[in-house]
Amino acid sequence: MRGQQTKRLVLSLSIIMLLTILSACSGGNSGEGSNKGSNTSPNVSAEDPGADNSGTETADGNQDVEELTLFINHSWYPIKEWKGSVADKITEKTGVKLKVTVATDDKQLPLMIASGDLPDLIFTASDIDRLSNSNISYPWNELVEKYAPNFEIDPTRIAINTMEDGNFYTIRNAFATEQEWETNKFALGNDGNPGIAVREDIMNELGNPELKTLDDFVKLLGMVKEKHPELVPLVMDKNWIESYFMTQFGIEAGFGSWYENEGKAEYYLKHPKMLEFFKFMNSLYRNGFILAENFAHANDQIDDEYAVSGKAFAHSHTVSVAERDNISTKQNGAAYTFKMIPSSLSEEAVRVNTGVGWSGTFITKNNKNPEKSIKLLQFLASDEGKKLTMFGIEGEHWTWNEEGYPNLNYNTADSDFVNSNGIKWWFLYSDAIVEGLWGYVPGTQTTQALLETKAITTYKPEVGMIQVKADSEEKTIKTKIDEMVTNEKVKIYLAKSEEEAVQSYETMMKNAEKIGLQKLDAWANKTFEEKQSLFK
Repeated sequence: MRGQQTKRLVLSLSIIMLLTILSACSGGNSGEGSNKGSNTSPNVSAEDPGADNSGTETADGNQDVEELTLFINHSWYPIKEWKGSVADKITEKTGVKLKVTVATDDKQLPLMIASGDLPDLIFTASDIDRLSNSNISYPWNELVEKYAPNFEIDPTRIAINTMEDGNFYTIRNAFATEQEWETNKFALGNDGNPGIAVREDIMNELGNPELKTLDDFVKLLGMVKEKHPELVPLVMDKNWIESYFMTQFGIEAGFGSWYENEGKAEYYLKHPKMLEFFKFMNSLYRNGFILAENFAHANDQIDDEYAVSGKAFAHSHTVSVAERDNISTKQNGAAYTFKMIPSSLSEEAVRVNTGVGWSGTFITKNNKNPEKSIKLLQFLASDEGKKLTMFGIEGEHWTWNEEGYPNLNYNTADSDFVNSNGIKWWFLYSDAIVEGLWGYVPGTQTTQALLETKAITTYKPEVGMIQVKADSEEKTIKTKIDEMVTNEKVKIYLAKSEEEAVQSYETMMKNAEKIGLQKLDAWANKTFEEKQSLFK
């Protein structure tokens, strides 16, 4: 009897072992596994009793954190690692952390594209058309349909990012419609607007002369040169030499851009006020208000050193230049401070926002987890994600003011604090409104400068849709013209007389015509006509 019981026990154990083996085999045979479409890793079943489920669960139910590689195609980018409170919170919410590489120069990405050696994600403002290729990147519309059907993107953003094949491969950040701007009065744009700061102690010494016109500012520089010959009257950031003064002359485009002239698109060189602008810049040099070496600065920190070390009176950069300089001068123990001059010193002053977005994130075909990638972007595109990215952690870094803007618990000009916490810089998907709200800090000089700038701003995104394609004839022409202008404009600025400046300007324009300026504008007009319908 005891032997029969023993046999039955052995048989039962054998059956249990066999069923266990068969169950394990059936669970591991499928290439996609039984977890397809779930939030768990495809390699680990959440229901497998043998699986390691000890990982921290994220807000969306993920057990495992996926590390994806991100290439940031901006060599100047201040953030080099996925760290800080904002990055940690994004990982907590999405189950994604990023291994970051920042470009060394503008040639790196084209070489990567040519070789096919691409990371999981690319964040870039250039080579948009190269990356918008189904052989290189996943179309967002396909990933949204498959993995994130609740990811809602407004039709205008889809339209301006849709390529000729009918797909959109990214949604660029920093865009807002004119209606969005108008209905968000506290959204003031961002630091990408020009400004000039001057030393307050010297202004007081000179009796705080009136500053209502461009002539007033020039007279002020002359007073500084006479009273303080040891100072450079005006030092300019190498990347912001022209913007402030082009605004005052009513020039509606920056270098390398188009503007609308009576319903036609024209390259900025053709603007009727360009010669007047160049003559003005030359007069600043001939009067000794700016230095010749300012046009040959090796980096964009040299002008900061002039300003904060007491070697310059006025500092031309962006709308936050005064507050940034004041942080540095305080750290250096200097007794003086800077204040902004008005954003508008002319009745003609104008800023034209032609933005259709700045940088976009691409999900490459090398991406190891397209599902988590598109869901990461979906989170960043949400109201929660945009505010986390731009403002920081709610309750710790900011609280919401019932009037409709964030009360920030930090100084946005304090780059050490902002960068160390990862605030602002992970805007892989964002929009101009939330970015603009970050700039609204009542009582600050930056906010006042942005308010003044918004008052003279008009919106023409259809002009921003004029973008040459890589490897096209138009791209070649534009590149040659821009390179020629980079070399020739300095000759105009540093001319020994106004007559010589005018002659150099005329030579530059003739060279542009020889390269193909008329052909470039003809193409631009055709593109402009096609794109205008997107904004009607």
